Amino acid sequence: MPDYPQTHRIKSKPLRMGIFHRALVAEFVSNGLLVFAVLIGIVVVSQLIRLLSDAVGGKIAVDGVVALLGFSAVNYLPVLLSISLFISILLTLSRCYRDSEMAVWFCAGVGLTRWIRPVLWYAMPVVALVALLSLVLSPWALLKADEFKKKLESRDDVASATPGTFRESKQADRVYFIENVNVGSNRVGNIFVQSEQNGKLGTMVARQGLQETLPNGDRFLVLLNGTRYEGTPGQLDYRIVEFERYAIRIDSVPIKQAQPWARTMSTSELWRNHTTWHLAELEWRLGLPISAALLALLAIPLSYVNPRAGRSLNLVLAIVLYMLYSNMISVTNAWVGQGKLSPGIGLWGIHAAMLAIILLMFYRRMALFSLRRLLAARRPHIDAPAP
Repeated sequence: MPDYPQTHRIKSKPLRMGIFHRALVAEFVSNGLLVFAVLIGIVVVSQLIRLLSDAVGGKIAVDGVVALLGFSAVNYLPVLLSISLFISILLTLSRCYRDSEMAVWFCAGVGLTRWIRPVLWYAMPVVALVALLSLVLSPWALLKADEFKKKLESRDDVASATPGTFRESKQADRVYFIENVNVGSNRVGNIFVQSEQNGKLGTMVARQGLQETLPNGDRFLVLLNGTRYEGTPGQLDYRIVEFERYAIRIDSVPIKQAQPWARTMSTSELWRNHTTWHLAELEWRLGLPISAALLALLAIPLSYVNPRAGRSLNLVLAIVLYMLYSNMISVTNAWVGQGKLSPGIGLWGIHAAMLAIILLMFYRRMALFSLRRLLAARRPHIDAPAP
C-alpha cells in the first residue's frame, strides 16, 4: 500500500470534522426553524383568539386586530427564539446519541467539549438576534401597540362602529347599529340610533346616512329619509316623526396620551433612570440573550441518551430545568424591582448559578465517559485466560 505524505494525513481530520460540523449546524438550523414555526403558530393563534374576543366585546376595533397581533408577536420573539435554540440543539444531539453517532466520535477521540464550537457557531447569531429584539425591537413594539390602542379608543363612535353589530357610545347615552358601509365614501346604510333625552327614549331609523364636517371642525352623522320614535318606556304617548334630514352631533374624543411604563421605555431611558423597577426591566432585557447562550451550552451535556432507554427522561429534565431557570429569572427581577435584592446579584446571580450547573454537568458527563473508556481498555487484560 502506498505511503501517503504526512501532510495529507494531518489535513484529512480537520477536513472531515469541518464537513461534519457544517452538517451538524445545518441540522440545528432545520430543527430550530421547525420548532420556531410551531411555537410562533401557537402564540399567534392564541393571541388572535384573545384579540378577536376583545373586538367582539367592543374593547378594540376590528381593523386594529392585525396590527396589534403583529406588535404582540414581536414582543414574544426573544423568548420563542431562546426556546427554539435550546430545543433544536437538544433534539439534534439526542438524535446523535440515539443513532450511536456520539459513540463513534467518542471512540475516535472527539470529546464532549469539541461540540461546543459547532453549537456556538449556530447559537451566536440567534443570541445576537435575541439581544436586538429584547433591547430594541420589543420595547418599540410594546410602545407602538400602546399608542395604537389609545388611538383606537379615541376614535369617534361612528368611525369605530362595526357593520352588523350594536355598539354603545363612549358616553353611554347612545346605541348605534349600521348594517353596511360604502367603502370609499362617507355614506352608511340602514342606520339605527337610540338615545335618551330629557327622560324620553328616542329611536331613529333611516335607510341611508352620511358624515359631514363643518368648517369649525364639528362632525355630524346625518340621517336621510328616516323616522324618529320618541316617548317614555311603558307609556302609550309615543310620537312618530318622519324626516328627510336629521343631524346628530358626533362628540370628538381627545387622544389619550400613552402613560410611560418600564416595558415600553427604550433601553437608553432605562439606563438613565436608575429606579428599582427600571433596573429590573433592564436586567430582564439583558438576561434574555445571556440565558439563550447558557441554554445552548446546557443542551450539550443534557442531551445524553441511553440508546436502549429512549430520550424521554432527558427531555423531561430539560423542560424542568428551563422552567426553573426562567421562573427564577422572573423572581429575581421582581425582587430587584421591590428593592429586596441588589441589581448586581439580581443580574449575575442566577446566571452564575446556571453556569455552575452547566460546568458540573460537563464534568460529570466527561468523567463518566473517561471511566467507561478506562474500563473498556482494561477488560481484555482482566478477562484474558491464565497461561
